[in-house]
Amino acid sequence: MESSAATCAFATLGHPGRLAVFRLLMRFAPQGVRPTEIAAALGLKQNTLSHHLADLTAVGLVLVERQGRSLRYRVDLDRTEALIGYLALDLGRARPDLLPPHFPQSKEPPMRDTDFDVLFICSGNSARSIFAEALLRDLGKGKFQAFSAGTKPGTELNPFALQVLTRNGHDVTNLRAKHISEFQQPGSIVMDFVFTVCDTAAAEECPPWPGQPITGHWGLPDPVKATGTEAERALVFAQTYAALRRRIAAFVDLPFESLSRLSLQAKVDAIGLDAPVKS
Repeated sequence: MESSAATCAFATLGHPGRLAVFRLLMRFAPQGVRPTEIAAALGLKQNTLSHHLADLTAVGLVLVERQGRSLRYRVDLDRTEALIGYLALDLGRARPDLLPPHFPQSKEPPMRDTDFDVLFICSGNSARSIFAEALLRDLGKGKFQAFSAGTKPGTELNPFALQVLTRNGHDVTNLRAKHISEFQQPGSIVMDFVFTVCDTAAAEECPPWPGQPITGHWGLPDPVKATGTEAERALVFAQTYAALRRRIAAFVDLPFESLSRLSLQAKVDAIGLDAPVKS
């Protein structure tokens, strides 16, 4: 990246409001977010957000796409990579005392193929993240230790979710709703993967996870908010379960032993977009 472009990008990110918007969009990357959702998550007025998004778009850090009648904003990952590279490699002159552990200087060893610790995060930990925990536990072929948690305290497992899991042969005996703080204590398990499965959880401000796990956003609509008859609501839960089962099955089948972190991140992103995952 040229110095002039980097200067504009750093100046844009130097405003706390624009930096907050960019950080939120990074938590959804590579997916896009509607302005109304950004404004609600950050408590911004719509006209203020519009200015921030226009500034971020002008310097190339954010892209805007129209989907139907709505606009979605997403981070330009190539541009962001160039900016971070400029900071570390040009300004920092690739000094070894500045680069580790964020910029490995040698080829990384393949990720191990057993005993991955995976955390699924949702707002309530009552349905979607519980589905994901049970699915990975039972489909994981012994490679994974699955956990789930919610960002809201005091939640309980949804009865419809338990019915779906039981009907599909999952043992629900030891499942319980958990708050995310259980996994943020000193001595907590260091996760290899952390996935958000709802937009609310992705938008939450959360400290960086120890160990630099692979992260991904696999957002799905909240089945708890479904309306209609009991049968219609139960169908929505079943559809959500089926969508997560497809994603978990694709994740389990990844050739972890032969993937670098970069390749693995790309495949995790593709699963979240329900895109074909090439081996």
